[in-house]
Amino acid sequence: MVSEAPPFWWSSADWRAWSLYPASWIYGAVARSRMENAPRREVRAPVLCIGNFTVGGAGKTPTALALCAEAAKAGYNPGFLSRGYGGSLRSVALVDLKRHYAADVGDEPLLLAEKAPTVVSPDRYAGAEKLLSQGVDFIIMDDGFQSAAIRFDFALLVVDAMRGIGNGHVIPGGPVRAPMVDQMRNASALLVIGDGTAADPVVRIAGRAAKPVYLARLAVRKPRSFKGRRVLAYAAIGNPKKFFSSLHGTGAHVVAERSFGDHHKFGEEEAADLLESAAKHKLELITTSKDMARLKDARGKAAELAEKSVVLEVQLRFEQAGLARTFIERTAEAFKKRQLAVTHRLNRIKGE
Repeated sequence: MVSEAPPFWWSSADWRAWSLYPASWIYGAVARSRMENAPRREVRAPVLCIGNFTVGGAGKTPTALALCAEAAKAGYNPGFLSRGYGGSLRSVALVDLKRHYAADVGDEPLLLAEKAPTVVSPDRYAGAEKLLSQGVDFIIMDDGFQSAAIRFDFALLVVDAMRGIGNGHVIPGGPVRAPMVDQMRNASALLVIGDGTAADPVVRIAGRAAKPVYLARLAVRKPRSFKGRRVLAYAAIGNPKKFFSSLHGTGAHVVAERSFGDHHKFGEEEAADLLESAAKHKLELITTSKDMARLKDARGKAAELAEKSVVLEVQLRFEQAGLARTFIERTAEAFKKRQLAVTHRLNRIKGE
């Protein structure tokens, strides 16, 4: 998977996107076949998959955290299942905040593990089994919609209202992971996050596929605490503009913005440059929770950067009251139907 999306992916399709169309067609055909034909193993618990149509940030992590909180309120013992993108571990691992770092398990799992048991594993079925062994009875799968080899009960696909799906082309000509029609056919619902019209084409596709569309927003925690502060904002996430926009919305005076590639690990020179720029212009350093997670094991100037930076924390708020509980209930209902289908299939096999 591409770690840093080419800028042309996020503008109208031009000669670069169209010149790569043959490769995009092949990639899309393989992705379609994998989604439709790859065997998916049964997991002995409800599985709610949170995915997106494209590479890069769309709001999956705050959505996962919001639904985890709701699952706990509903009486479940939820847990997160992640591939651990950006980490080095290639085996099943229960994330331990005392000994694991972003270099081991990725930055997002560190954030998830603060709220519930989190397992990273390239083998999603083995990861799910590990969660079950920890007493988890409701699995929230962060990403994996297009490729995970387990059966999920509800697939909520998120899309950024300001960014949409870019030029709409499939990788490598654009950011789309698989043909949109095929992705939408396998989705349960669409969640549009934020304000903007870039997601309108996706909403129309959802309408034609008779998929429900819901709205949500990212809200800054304690926004008044940032008002009037002169800051240097930096981020290495899928969509830094969303972070900068949220910070502007608090009333902070954003003097400088620095963006880096998604999941970027800050080097000594970069950290030193940020520190020097902030000191020179008497600015406060503000960053994201994911970036701070990546700086957890930092040394030298990077450690100093972490110490002198403040995190802009955000949380997802659904526009429709009770929507989070609805997603949890629909997942549980689908799981019960899946259990009945499996039981029926096994009894039929025994009867033969």
